[in-house]
Amino acid sequence: METVKGIGGLFFRSKDPSSLSRWYQDMLGVKMVPETYEEASWMQEAGPTVFAPFSTDTDYFGRDSQMWMINFRVDNLAAMVAQLRDAGIEVELDEQVYPNGRFASLKDPEGNPIQLWEPAG
Repeated sequence: METVKGIGGLFFRSKDPSSLSRWYQDMLGVKMVPETYEEASWMQEAGPTVFAPFSTDTDYFGRDSQMWMINFRVDNLAAMVAQLRDAGIEVELDEQVYPNGRFASLKDPEGNPIQLWEPAG
């Protein structure tokens, strides 16, 4: 059986795509979409990826109308949280350490939920 090899893109609606793309680049290091085919796209590091549909009545993503949430892996959650807070971004750090690592939550400027994950080990 042929299988997919990973996520090739995440596409979602935005009130101001240019500004939001710049925010993701400036705050999280997610490179903006190249303007030409000669430029390189953002390259994520290989690692675990969870693909998990949730029940429509979950409150895990925040508001009821929210249909998705992205989770970014990080090497140093404490440093990333400090960096975001220094930039004036509200970040909720989950103090619990889970068997699979540590987590923090924030929202982008349009209110989309983002989860940061520092994998265990």
